[in-house]
Amino acid sequence: MDNSTNPPYFNLTMFFNIGQSYNLAFVLFFILYLSIVFANVIIIVVTARENALHEPMYIFIMCLAVNSLYGSAGFFLRFLRDLLSSSHLISRPECFVQIYVIYTYGSFELSFLSVMAYDRYVAVCQPLHYHNKITKKTVILLIGLAVTIPAIIVTPFVYLSSTLPLCGNAIPKVFCANWLVVKLSCVPTGLSDLFGMLVTTPVVFLPFVFVLYTYGRIFLICRKRTSDFKRKVVQSCLPHIITFVNYSINFFCDVALSRIDLESLNPYIAVILSLEFVVIPPLVNPLVYGLKLPEIRKCILRMFQNPEKKV
Repeated sequence: MDNSTNPPYFNLTMFFNIGQSYNLAFVLFFILYLSIVFANVIIIVVTARENALHEPMYIFIMCLAVNSLYGSAGFFLRFLRDLLSSSHLISRPECFVQIYVIYTYGSFELSFLSVMAYDRYVAVCQPLHYHNKITKKTVILLIGLAVTIPAIIVTPFVYLSSTLPLCGNAIPKVFCANWLVVKLSCVPTGLSDLFGMLVTTPVVFLPFVFVLYTYGRIFLICRKRTSDFKRKVVQSCLPHIITFVNYSINFFCDVALSRIDLESLNPYIAVILSLEFVVIPPLVNPLVYGLKLPEIRKCILRMFQNPEKKV
């Protein structure tokens, strides 16, 4: 297969819409990336060192923070380099590695949100059985499944796309996206489309339905309880709900944007919209948990007030 149907590089054309603002954009996004790293590292460090946070709910929050670092690194390290470069070509292997990282990041995010929804469901709806059901072994098993299943499912999905003969190399985005690569195919993509649908069900659709079901059950339980009970449930579940809604909006926006011509939009709006999925959740999640959950907030304040304290 020659280079006409197997281009060695892809051209990320959306960078040309930024105009001459590369240096300013680099500074702003570098500060944004440092903020994401700092906020998520704080959540990880506080959870790891504070004995009071060695509970399933906080362990899952820490996993969410680790995933935010993973996903944002998969995007920002290449994106920041491109902002300082006059060329926006990305090699074929690097492009598919980035696709894999971003897709697994998104899948892990939804898996962890599902695990967290199950944890809150048991805590609220079956409180007497919580410590029997959510044991240390169960937590390890749930984390293992939340990572292993998406990784196994996404791998052949990305591999199939990487084998397609392509009749172009222009990707109208600032990072590699699977659907935009598939659209460049010179041959029918029925198999890739079918596999994409099969991947969507266990990785996206089922977790979404499960999260909605668990919070629906929690809502029904709360309707019959006292105001004090409702207050405690809201305090415990609200950060998870905010995170889930935030992720859902950004995910569906990303899916919708991949189906339209971004280059027909205002250049700056198009760039901002294309960045939502990989920027907003990693930034918002630690802020939500750090501000909304009192135990984490207290531990963060205590850590900065007593930085030398050993736990």
